[in-house]
Amino acid sequence: MKTLPKEPRYETLSYLPPLTDQQIAKQIQYMLDQGFIPAIEFEKDPKPSDHHWTLWKLPLFNANTPQDVLNEVRECRQDYSDCYIRVVGFDNIKQCQTVSFIVYKPNVSRY
Repeated sequence: MKTLPKEPRYETLSYLPPLTDQQIAKQIQYMLDQGFIPAIEFEKDPKPSDHHWTLWKLPLFNANTPQDVLNEVRECRQDYSDCYIRVVGFDNIKQCQTVSFIVYKPNVSRY
């Protein structure tokens, strides 16, 4: 059994190996299937206690496919390559964020 390297952990999925592009797309597809509104957030040096990050543009109300969201993630990554980037899903019925996971970590080759 191998232990994980010592580094800050963000969100539940950060305890797993980095997600592949296909796995990220499946997570986003699940969000869309549930009717959640995706949004992209970024932060240079997030703390585990930070619940609110900086919002990238407006939430993606018109996103119909995972590719729509991933295109925005790529744009955010180009402008803020030194920041952590996460995708969040907002449930407009419950009026709360229901899904959140990291899609990019700076200085890590896999994301």
